[in-house]
Amino acid sequence: MDRMIEYCLHNANPSIVYRIRKDILQDISKEEENRLQEKIMSEKIIISILDCQKENGWLGNGFHGSNKNAGQFTNMEAGVKYLAEKGVKQDSDVLKRAMTAFKELPNTDACYRGMWNIDDEFKYAANGGNLFRCACIARAGWESFIDISPQIDLSLESFYRVLEVDSILDITRLVKKGTRRVFNDFEKWPCRYHLDILAHTNCWKNEKNSKILAEAVRKMMRTDCKELIGLTADSWVGYVLGTCGCFPSQGFKLMDVENGLAYYHLEYLIWLAKCGVIKYLSGLQNMVETIYGCVNEEGICEIPVHDYLFKDWGTYAGLQLEVDWRSKTRKNCDITFRALQLCYYSGLDF
Repeated sequence: MDRMIEYCLHNANPSIVYRIRKDILQDISKEEENRLQEKIMSEKIIISILDCQKENGWLGNGFHGSNKNAGQFTNMEAGVKYLAEKGVKQDSDVLKRAMTAFKELPNTDACYRGMWNIDDEFKYAANGGNLFRCACIARAGWESFIDISPQIDLSLESFYRVLEVDSILDITRLVKKGTRRVFNDFEKWPCRYHLDILAHTNCWKNEKNSKILAEAVRKMMRTDCKELIGLTADSWVGYVLGTCGCFPSQGFKLMDVENGLAYYHLEYLIWLAKCGVIKYLSGLQNMVETIYGCVNEEGICEIPVHDYLFKDWGTYAGLQLEVDWRSKTRKNCDITFRALQLCYYSGLDF
């Protein structure tokens, strides 16, 4: 881990250097913090996000991702998450104004583009526009300033539900003449946004909850029942509506094998590590140890990655902190930093 840290500190983008100093080493002077923040705030994409902020604090002309009037980064969800991941301070003017918009604008405001109905996330399993909002608040580190405790509880309960039923078949039904499976109303089931919220909040974290999460993940990773592998469901809102990255009943993948190479889903692994889950699951421990073993003498983590999971910043992907991958060093820094996060948060004794 020392080699990984040294490699990144000497070669990486200011955001990576800042996050290592602030989050991992927890050793940064005020002078260095100000210097790195100045560099971060001067990057082209960050400036484009600053420039698109409206008087009411909203970023761009989109809520849940880009559209014809909102670019890849210049929309509320991707903009907030990108700023947070880049290490822009939570008390920065841009994030304070964005969080004020989330706190003060009613769900009927045009900025939400008709996507948030009150309590949808409680009626529809693994769904609801308010989950997008709460995940942004969590990612920005504002859980102590804006009350998202009901959604944190919902996220926990959604994972608990996995252990309360035999499978997703118990809480879903078929519609459209048996061609589509949808969740029953007021059911619960975990999705990407629930895990995102839990990974980036702290009030719920204790040994008991982490162990329950681990057991739910263990159950979803099973592959002993062919009909359940990869099986998910949608929502029924008078028509079939896709969920927010619903997790499967079985076959929850954190690694793909292509042409004999293992491609790890580093984002989910890091989130599970931050939830305190990895130390309870031997399969995930083996993944982390394998990734750790792929660090060379220079401190570079030499694992293959799916470019789209890093570079396609938006609602369902985004890990790249370097400005581009035109040089191998920049790509190495991004991958090595994410591997470093995983090793650090996993709690394993290397």
